[in-house]
Amino acid sequence: MRADPKNLPKRRVVLCFLLAVFLILPALSAGCRKEPEKYTYSFTGCFDTVIQIIGYDTSEEAFSRLAQLAQSRFTELHRLFDIYHAYDGMNNIYTINQQAGIAPVVVDDRIISLLQFYQEKDALAPGVVNAALGPVLEIWRQYRSAALDNGQAAIPAPEELQQASRFCDARKIIIDPEQQTVYLQDSGMMLDVGAVAKGYATELVAQDLIAAGMTSGIISAGGSNVRLIGAPADGRQTWQVGLQNPDGNLLDPDDQPLEIILANNQSIVTSGDYQRYYEFNGQVYHHLIDSKTLQPARYFRAVTIMTPDSGLADYLSTAVFLLPYDDGRRLIESLPDCEALWIFADGHTEATAGMTSVLQSAQGSISSSTTVSLSSGNG
Repeated sequence: MRADPKNLPKRRVVLCFLLAVFLILPALSAGCRKEPEKYTYSFTGCFDTVIQIIGYDTSEEAFSRLAQLAQSRFTELHRLFDIYHAYDGMNNIYTINQQAGIAPVVVDDRIISLLQFYQEKDALAPGVVNAALGPVLEIWRQYRSAALDNGQAAIPAPEELQQASRFCDARKIIIDPEQQTVYLQDSGMMLDVGAVAKGYATELVAQDLIAAGMTSGIISAGGSNVRLIGAPADGRQTWQVGLQNPDGNLLDPDDQPLEIILANNQSIVTSGDYQRYYEFNGQVYHHLIDSKTLQPARYFRAVTIMTPDSGLADYLSTAVFLLPYDDGRRLIESLPDCEALWIFADGHTEATAGMTSVLQSAQGSISSSTTVSLSSGNG
C-alpha cells in the first residue's frame, strides 16, 4: 500500500526539499557565472623598462590584485639586483660592489640564489655569461652613453678593456650560503647581472602570480622577456608572440613581425643588436660583449630562446648570441624542452625543429587577435 504523503516523517520531506535545492543551485550558478575578461596593466621603474601584465579574470578588481602583486614583487627584485643605486635598509648588488675587496656583505637569499644560478649555468657555456664582467661592461656603457647623450661617439682602446678584464674572474665571487654573504675578493671587481636578472625576476614573479591564482596571463618585461601563464581564456588554443624584425620598428602600426610563435606555459626571450647600441665610423657597437674578445659579438642580429623557465631563457639567449652558430645549436639541442631561432646579418633565419613547429609559418592562418610583440634588449 502506498504511503500517504501527509504521514511521511518530517525529516524525509525536508531531505527531499534540500536535495531539490542542491540540484537547482548548480544549474542556476552555471547560468550566472561570469566569463573571464581580458585586462592589462603597465608600469615603469623596474629593470629600466616598461613591464606589462596581461590576464584573463572574472573581474577587474581580481586582476588588479594580481597586477599590483606583480608590480610590488618586480620593484623589490629590481632594487635587490640594482648595480647602480643604494636603497635604505637594503644590501643589494650595488652594496656588494661598493664593498669589493673590503668585506663580505650580508644579502637577501634571492641575491644568493641569483649568483648561484650564474655559477650552476656556467657549466652549459663556461665563461660565456659572466656576472663578474662588470668592469668591462661599465666601460662600454660609458662610451655608449657618451655617444647617445652627448653625440661623442668613440670606442674603448684595447688596452683599457684588457686592464679592466683583470678584475673579471668569476672564481673570485665568494658566496657563503650559511652566513648569507657575498664577497668580491679584488677591489676592482664589479658584478653586473644584467644578462640574467630580468628573466630570473620574471620567473619569480610568474610563480608568485600562479600561486596567487593566475591561470591565464602574460608577463611582458620590456618586450624582450615574455612569460606565458596557461593558455588564453578567450577560446584560442595558444598565445601569439611576435618576433620583431631587426630592421623593423615596433612603434609603426604597419610594421609586421618577422615571425609569430604560438605557445602556452613558455618563456620566450630575445637578445639582439638593435636596441642598446651606438654607431661609430659606420659600425654598430651593441651591448652584448664577448668575454674573450671584449668586443660586441657579431655572429647574429638576434637569438630567441623558448623554454618554460624565464631565468634559463634569459641566460641562454645571451649565451647563444655570444656563441658561434654550431656551438649554440649544439647547446640548445642538448637541453630538454628548449628551442631557439637565430636571425643572421643577411636576414636569413635558422631554428631548431621544436621552434619551427610552433611558428605561424608552419601552422597556417591563425586568429587575428592581438599579438604580443617580442623585441631584443637582454644581456
